[in-house]
Amino acid sequence: MPTDDDIARAAHARRGSPFLNTDQAAAYLRISSRLLKHLRKQGTGPAFRHHSRFIQYHIDDLDAWSEGSGKGPRS
Repeated sequence: MPTDDDIARAAHARRGSPFLNTDQAAAYLRISSRLLKHLRKQGTGPAFRHHSRFIQYHIDDLDAWSEGSGKGPRS
């Protein structure tokens, strides 16, 4: 699970750059990086980009994926 440091790094990254690495993106979504990697391999996770040899997630893509993965209206 994400640590407070991971969440702080994700918050800092959001202010400085809209792109997060896998660990930061997982902390932002409050899921494990292992689950995020699994979702990426299945093709069911948020959109990602290759920047050189690095996988990066854009904040807007994470938000869109999160909003679209809901099960319906909350009561």
